[in-house]
Amino acid sequence: MLQNNLRHTDRLRLPVTGLAQPVQADGSGINDVINFGIGLLRRQYLVILVTAGLVTAASLLYLRLASPTYTAQVQILLANPKPQFVQQQSLLAEPAFDLSQIETQLQLLRSKATAVAVIDQLKLADDPDFNGSGLSLQSLWERIRSWASPGPKKDSPPYTQTGPSDALVDAFLNRLSAGRVGFSNVIEISFSSSTATRAAEIVNAVANTYVADQLNAKFDANRRGTSWLQERLRDLGDQALAAQRAVDVYKAQNNIVSSDGKPIDEQQITELNSRLGAARAQISEATAKLARYETLLASDPTKPSSMATLDAVGADAMNSQIITGLRQQYLELTRREAELSARVGRDHLAVVNIRNRAREFRVSIFDEVKRLAEVSRSEFELAKQRQQEIEKQLSAAVSRSRSVNSAELTIRDLESRAKGLRSLYETFLQRYMGSAQQETFSISETRVLFPASPPPSKSKPKTRLVLALGILGGFALGIGLALLRDLMDRVFRTSSQVETVLELPCLSLVPLLPARKSPKPPVGLQQTQDDVQQRIASSPTAIHRTVIGMPLSRYTEAIRSIKLAIDHNPAKLSSQVIGITSALPNEGKTTIAASLAQLIGHTGKKAIIVDCDLRNPSLSAIFAPKAVNGIIEVANGSRSLADTIWRDPTTNLAFLPAARRGPLLHTSEILCADAISKLFDRLRADYDYVIVDLPPLTPLVDVRATSSLIDGYILVVEWGRTKIDVVQHALHTAPNVHELLIGTVLSKTDTKAMARYDGHRSYYYHDSHYIRYGLSGS
Repeated sequence: MLQNNLRHTDRLRLPVTGLAQPVQADGSGINDVINFGIGLLRRQYLVILVTAGLVTAASLLYLRLASPTYTAQVQILLANPKPQFVQQQSLLAEPAFDLSQIETQLQLLRSKATAVAVIDQLKLADDPDFNGSGLSLQSLWERIRSWASPGPKKDSPPYTQTGPSDALVDAFLNRLSAGRVGFSNVIEISFSSSTATRAAEIVNAVANTYVADQLNAKFDANRRGTSWLQERLRDLGDQALAAQRAVDVYKAQNNIVSSDGKPIDEQQITELNSRLGAARAQISEATAKLARYETLLASDPTKPSSMATLDAVGADAMNSQIITGLRQQYLELTRREAELSARVGRDHLAVVNIRNRAREFRVSIFDEVKRLAEVSRSEFELAKQRQQEIEKQLSAAVSRSRSVNSAELTIRDLESRAKGLRSLYETFLQRYMGSAQQETFSISETRVLFPASPPPSKSKPKTRLVLALGILGGFALGIGLALLRDLMDRVFRTSSQVETVLELPCLSLVPLLPARKSPKPPVGLQQTQDDVQQRIASSPTAIHRTVIGMPLSRYTEAIRSIKLAIDHNPAKLSSQVIGITSALPNEGKTTIAASLAQLIGHTGKKAIIVDCDLRNPSLSAIFAPKAVNGIIEVANGSRSLADTIWRDPTTNLAFLPAARRGPLLHTSEILCADAISKLFDRLRADYDYVIVDLPPLTPLVDVRATSSLIDGYILVVEWGRTKIDVVQHALHTAPNVHELLIGTVLSKTDTKAMARYDGHRSYYYHDSHYIRYGLSGS
């Protein structure tokens, strides 16, 4: 605890000195969890073991009382493959089994109809396993449920005139289960019974009933299909005959020998369409060629640049011998002009003559192009006339075809309808014959793969599983209860808990002293009348005398830690007057106050202990039980301080009692009076230490009235008893006391149990560390 005090002192001095202190982590989160788990096991191991033992015992009792259950299993194969000739003659389609169809079959297996059929077949209404006459946990549970359920209690018979009762059917279905084996078309049926033979018998009966029901359903479906086909065939025959008669009548009325009489010349229309397309293409080509000629003729033939677009006219101009010859001569004159111009210049007479001749050739070429353009225009007009002629022929052909198209379409429609009815009639006739044959061919879609045999061992209860679950569940429940109990333990257990919750340093852990009986003092040491007159304090009990009788004990070392914290209190320059208080009564504040004062007096310092618990002066009852004057008489001036102080001859400790003569109503007013303040000023002047035993914070308000008298308070908290909320509320209602607190002290600490709560510093609480330095244990 001295280490905690020094750490708190360093924190308080940091703002003054301005020196930064390195902060060290207390440990990783994993270590905290491990330490918490170990501490929880140490603290609550009895709860865990007892809970695990009870749950395990309950598991053993269940195994002893529960009747054994045997489960028999049988497998059924769906969609049994049929011979090919049967599939061809089958009336109904055979779709592949999907998940929904398999689930449908499972529901049929678990249906009430199947259960009733098996119950009637095996007469299960008389079986003690179903009618509830046997003794078992299940029957007992059913009886409890029937008693606990609201409404009139009527014991319905297992079998009525209409069949098995609903309770019997429900009991049967609760033991029946069916499921798909993997992704196959195999269904596994299971049934549980108290005997292995009975379980196998019932599950085989369920499988056989299901297979027989499927076969009967197939026969009924084929019979209903055959009847429907017979009626349908009669209707189709009449409709086909009426359709054929309608075809014959229409042919006779329209003089149509066959469907090819006076047909539309489709080939002629097709040919006309092809010729029309070719004519339109020819017109498009002639239009484009004529446009090129007109573009060329629009240029000036006297200019040499007009010859540049001659090649764009097309193949007719390029293939013309006249244009080709004229162009060659023109090109020759152009070459000679260029040569002469280079030698004699462009204005020479010879060059001008050649240029004039070239102009004449261009004009001649353009004249030839004009002739070709006229030819192209004639071709365009001719193609246009041809297109118009073809369009007229096509219109005439179409108009001729419409006159016979209506009659042909009507006859084709009538013949198509008659043909369809004949085909449908033949198809239904084949299906009818196949259905009639299938009624005499016995085959089922499902079959039993292998009948069930009596199981060699019981399926429930599983001894190993129940025991394992009981042990593991017991430990899990025990750990849960232990954790809940640990979380509900809202008391102070460790110094770090005090410092974290109250944000105050924990000055010391005062160990719990054994409640041993104090020896009766000798006659010579008993308080006599002379001692009373001389105001000599009586010998206190062994607990209050521990610091003197056992100076090397762990208890005394804890009291020294409190004195050291008072001497090195950084909050005030003076820590002369120290008030000892607690949140609740009986937390050990009076014992700690007496021990602290005796320790200070034993060191040679002048110390006085003042009993300011005016309503319950327990300290005065220990040191001066026969005192008639005290602090109240000194305050009102009826007695002097010297005539009121008692002394301990062993430690030279002074004691100012509080003599209780009657009930005191306004003790808080007495403590904050000026006379009390002057009294404490005098005590400051006469003594080195003034230890004040104050009342608790929660029941009384007297402590709040002493803030002007006290330099610092020490809050005593009983280990493992005082609630955290009580201490927080007490400090919240006394802020003036909270500001002057030097720290807290955990009293009555069970040092052996501390190792279970403070895993980080469990080694700190071992007595071996104290014995090594010559100290005694707790």
